[in-house]
Amino acid sequence: MPTPFRTLTPDAQYHDDAVVERAAANGLLDLVTLRERGADAIPDAEWQAAEAILLWHECPIAPDLVPRLKKCRIIVRCGAGFDHVDLKATGAAGIPVCNVPDYGTSEVADHAMALMLTLRRNIVQYNDRVRADPVAGFDWSGPATTIRRIRGQSLGIVGLGRIGTATALRAKAFGLSVLVYDPYLPWGQEIALGITRMPDLHSLLAQSDIVSLNAPLTEETHHIIDAAAFSAMKPEAVLVNTARGGLIDLDALHAALKDGRIAAAGLDVMPQEPPKPDHPLMRDFKAQPDWIKGRLIVTPHAAWYSVESQTDARRKAVETALAYLRDGELRNCVNTAFLKGRQ
Repeated sequence: MPTPFRTLTPDAQYHDDAVVERAAANGLLDLVTLRERGADAIPDAEWQAAEAILLWHECPIAPDLVPRLKKCRIIVRCGAGFDHVDLKATGAAGIPVCNVPDYGTSEVADHAMALMLTLRRNIVQYNDRVRADPVAGFDWSGPATTIRRIRGQSLGIVGLGRIGTATALRAKAFGLSVLVYDPYLPWGQEIALGITRMPDLHSLLAQSDIVSLNAPLTEETHHIIDAAAFSAMKPEAVLVNTARGGLIDLDALHAALKDGRIAAAGLDVMPQEPPKPDHPLMRDFKAQPDWIKGRLIVTPHAAWYSVESQTDARRKAVETALAYLRDGELRNCVNTAFLKGRQ
C-alpha cells in the first residue's frame, strides 16, 4: 500500500476523531486534525509537512502563510465559500484551491426561507410575549411589526447560483413572485425558472418586499448592501443574508433598522465571526430596545448545518483531495486563473 498523504485539518468543525474522513480516505491519508482559529495557532512543522489541507472557515490562508506550505499540493475548502483563502498567492505557488459547492444547498435555502417566514409571520414577537406572560401574551392582536401576507409578495434574490436557485424554487411554492439580479447569470435561465431578471441591483431592491442575499463575497460584492442600497429598499422590506457577512455594511444596516428604512433583517453570517459584541448593531440586539424587538434575527452561521450536510462536506472534501493526489483529477478548482506550475 502506498505511503499515506499527510493531510492537515487546522480548524475542524466536528468533535469526533475524523471518523468520516478516515472512512472516506480508506487508509490513503495520514490525517492530522486540529481545532484552532487562525494560522498562528498551528505549529510551523504541521504547515510544512502537509501535502493536503482540508480547510473549514476559521483559519484564513493569507499570502504570508503560503511560503510555509512547502509540501502542499492541494487545499480543499470543506464548504462552498472561499473568501478567506488568497487565491492569487496559492495559485502563484502552484497550489490548487478547490471547494465543495454541493454539500448544503438544501439546508441554506431552507434556512433563508425560515428566516423570511419567521419575520413575515412575526414568530419572534409572538413567542416572546407568550413566554413572558402566557395569559396576557396569548393575544395575536398586539403590535405585529413585520407581519404581512406572503403570497403575492416579491422576493428579490441577489445571486442565482445553486442556493439562489433552490431558494427561488421554494419561494415560488409559497406564492412569492421572484425577481433576480445576477450579472453573471446566463440569459434565458430566468425563463426556464419562471422568474424575472432585473437590470440592476437598485431596481431589484426598489421592487422587492423581501431580499435574499445568495452571492459570493468578492471585491465586487463587498458591502453591496450599503446606505445607498437601504435607501432604495421599501420601508416594509425584509433583508435576509445566508451567504457572507461582508455583503452588508453593518453600520448601514443598524441605521436602516433604527430609522425605519427597512422593516427587519435575518442574518446567519457576520463580517467577523463571532461578531464584535461592541458593534452598535450587536449591542442593541442584545439590549433589545423597543425599536428592534422582533425586527432582527441572528443565527450563528448555521444555515449550512445538518448532520447530513456536515457528513457530505467532510466526505466530499476527502474525495476531492484524493482525486487530485492519487489520480491528478482536479474538481471544483476556484483559483484556476492564478494557478501556475500545477504539481
